[in-house]
Amino acid sequence: MAASPRNPVAHFARDHLLRTTGRCEEAIPKYETALAFNRNWVNAIADIGRCKIYIGPIEEAIPLVEQAIRLSPRDPGIGFWCFWIGQVHLLQSRIDEAIAWLEKPRTANPELGYFHCWLASAFALKGETERAAVELADAWRLSGNGSPSSIAEARASAARYFVAPTIRTLLETTYIVGLRKAGVPEE
Repeated sequence: MAASPRNPVAHFARDHLLRTTGRCEEAIPKYETALAFNRNWVNAIADIGRCKIYIGPIEEAIPLVEQAIRLSPRDPGIGFWCFWIGQVHLLQSRIDEAIAWLEKPRTANPELGYFHCWLASAFALKGETERAAVELADAWRLSGNGSPSSIAEARASAARYFVAPTIRTLLETTYIVGLRKAGVPEE
């Protein structure tokens, strides 16, 4: 399907590919073009928010993802949208808010290990080591579904998405520190 101004679905598919291959700076203007055709296209709105998490400005991500949730409150992707909001809260050291948002996708999709990892990190940063240990054990039980077995693996996985130096610094001082406190080994 050729992407053309008259074919917003093809645009969205190409833009989604840009985001999933770590090219968020290129994807955001493309998503914005898709929104010119339909200002309520929730996947484009949410994906702009997701890109903002990876490249910044991170503070713009939550309002975008919340807008997608308001527009489509029963959307099948809502668990991921809640996860992205939880990630932002954790990266900005708003631990209680992070936990509240990260528990939603973990409950909705308990088979995804990375949901458990982020929640384990948040619990560990809050000092709730027992809850962190439970989440980490669940993540490792689900290994292969996005749960890193080491700090080095967590860094390598995150490096594919979190490309902006400022976001990587936030990742190191929150998520990675939390994983360490939860008991994830360095190697």
